[in-house]
Amino acid sequence: MSDFKIGRLNHVGVAVPDIEAAIETYRTLYGATDITEPFDMPERGLKVCFVKLPNSEIELIEPLHDKTAITKFLTKNAAGGQHHICFEVPDIHEAVKEMEARGATVLGEPRIGAHGTLVIFIHPKNTHGCLIELMETPKGDH
Repeated sequence: MSDFKIGRLNHVGVAVPDIEAAIETYRTLYGATDITEPFDMPERGLKVCFVKLPNSEIELIEPLHDKTAITKFLTKNAAGGQHHICFEVPDIHEAVKEMEARGATVLGEPRIGAHGTLVIFIHPKNTHGCLIELMETPKGDH
């Protein structure tokens, strides 16, 4: 095994049925003031935005249609909830090789995520029920 390990926590993904209502909650209940404008990711069927915090971010995720993993998640959790945890890695292709070598199930191929950099997901069965996103550290970050 190599010395590969995950990097910093980048964000926690939270599935929501109404992104505007969720933004308002983070503003009024928690005093969050640095929230990105929601944007559509039509290729993934999602609308997302980021609540920027001093040490990390919260990704709010609303489905754009009924055929997304987020829609399935919201079917089981109608009010929304934590969907995934995202850690940074220096090289997503190395991460795929290491995760597979260590016995993890990588869900799909690397693809561009909401930060505009490559991501993969590790099946929750490998991480005690928590979906893990690994994201290549965006250029210019840390």
